[in-house]
Amino acid sequence: MPLSLTMRTVLLAVRVTGGKPINEMTIPEARRATQARIRRRRKPIPIASIADRTIPGPAGPIPIRLYTPEGPGPFPLVVFFHGGGFVVGNLDNDDMICRSLCHGADCVVVSVDYRLAPEHKFPAAPDDCLAATRWAAEHAVEFNADPARIALAGDSAGGNLAAVTAMRIRDEGGPRLRGQLLIYPMTDYHTPPAPSLVANASDYLVTRDMIIWFWGHYLNDASQANHPHAAPLRAPDLSGLPPALVITAEYDPLRDEGERYAQRLQQAGVPTVCTRYDGMIHGFFVLDELFKESRQAVDQSNQWLRQVFDHLG
Repeated sequence: MPLSLTMRTVLLAVRVTGGKPINEMTIPEARRATQARIRRRRKPIPIASIADRTIPGPAGPIPIRLYTPEGPGPFPLVVFFHGGGFVVGNLDNDDMICRSLCHGADCVVVSVDYRLAPEHKFPAAPDDCLAATRWAAEHAVEFNADPARIALAGDSAGGNLAAVTAMRIRDEGGPRLRGQLLIYPMTDYHTPPAPSLVANASDYLVTRDMIIWFWGHYLNDASQANHPHAAPLRAPDLSGLPPALVITAEYDPLRDEGERYAQRLQQAGVPTVCTRYDGMIHGFFVLDELFKESRQAVDQSNQWLRQVFDHLG
């Protein structure tokens, strides 16, 4: 479907006020620009409590943020990985998403501030995410969460890390996962390009040039793109992974690789739901004040999480 007038207005406002694109910035400039954009977002959803702390990691302490809903618990647990192309972003990056999941799915959310590239290239981020997931499972009772009901979630690069962490947990041993929520995930390298990476290469907030820039900083060299822990779509076997909900957007350069990953999961026998939100762009999940599709995606995610947490087995 064509872009709505509201979406065209949003994109025009970004182009007018956004300055130069991230791929033309230095790393510090890109991170400052990302944080400035986050500070302009709306008032967050109130929840019972939020606490920042650090946990042990493979190369030093990992910052995390704990989101706890109202009620007595113990609550299901979502381990969340933020977006930002492996290069920008921190615990504030997806604060709105974490609050939405905590409130809407009635779960504790552990948001993980994994190491960023280019200071810490692949596989630093997935190593941190695996360590944080195992820590969360081992210590769940300490923050009123249920270690038998754990799901992973992430958006964009965080969706990549959620998919990779699920794969590594399958291959490297526990904890058992109930599901993986992948919100417009990066699942493949930019070469060869998927059709959506060409069709939506520019004009839709996240561009092909930005994606190439992110990958260039994340990997030590292009040969690592064939590693399934970098590009999970290239994994030879996706069987035995936890159920998945994959959310994509029509005008997202990453649309096709997310949908292809969902298809591969289905073909491998993994219960998978894949929903494309027409007329939407990368990042639409947090635009629920403007678009009914954003509200629908948030509601779908929360309902799906509740279902996988309630499923016996």
